[in-house]
Amino acid sequence: MARALSTSITRRNIVAGLAITAVPLALATANNVHAQDKQTAPEKSLYERLGGVVAIAAVVDHFSDAVVKNPMVGQKSKNPQLREWHTKSLERLPGLKFMRTLWVCDVSGGPFKFTATRPGATPLGLEEAHRNLRISPAEFDEVAAELGRSLDHFKVPKREKAEVLEAFAAHKDEVTAGYFAKRG
Repeated sequence: MARALSTSITRRNIVAGLAITAVPLALATANNVHAQDKQTAPEKSLYERLGGVVAIAAVVDHFSDAVVKNPMVGQKSKNPQLREWHTKSLERLPGLKFMRTLWVCDVSGGPFKFTATRPGATPLGLEEAHRNLRISPAEFDEVAAELGRSLDHFKVPKREKAEVLEAFAAHKDEVTAGYFAKRG
């Protein structure tokens, strides 16, 4: 009987020893796998970091309304083309908001694709849609500033705000192309 007790204890000791050894090894392996997941997890797209289509649409809605009221580029603009658009074409504003939302979703890496109603030189080109408005570089900059204020209104973090404004600024030459076109 003493021998059986000794064998039983020995087996328990072995099982306990293995368990004590296996737990730290399992935890270390789990921690290593978790650390690898963190390292290999792809960074979220700008679209995801902005909050997706609903958040983007809210910013675009606020921005679009603010541009209409902006004294430099809206209803009281010294630019006759902008002034006319913002006073006589406002029935088109809901569609423009929709197109702007699609454009931001597309340039930010979202699942929605923008297709220009008047295609420019590139798939996201904006020159033809803006050519007749004859937007000056200063007017473009004021619209960009209005976009920045709308992003601030929604407390968009600095990094994402900078990325949105950078994507917007990348199209300045296209948007202002009509300003520099020869007037016939």
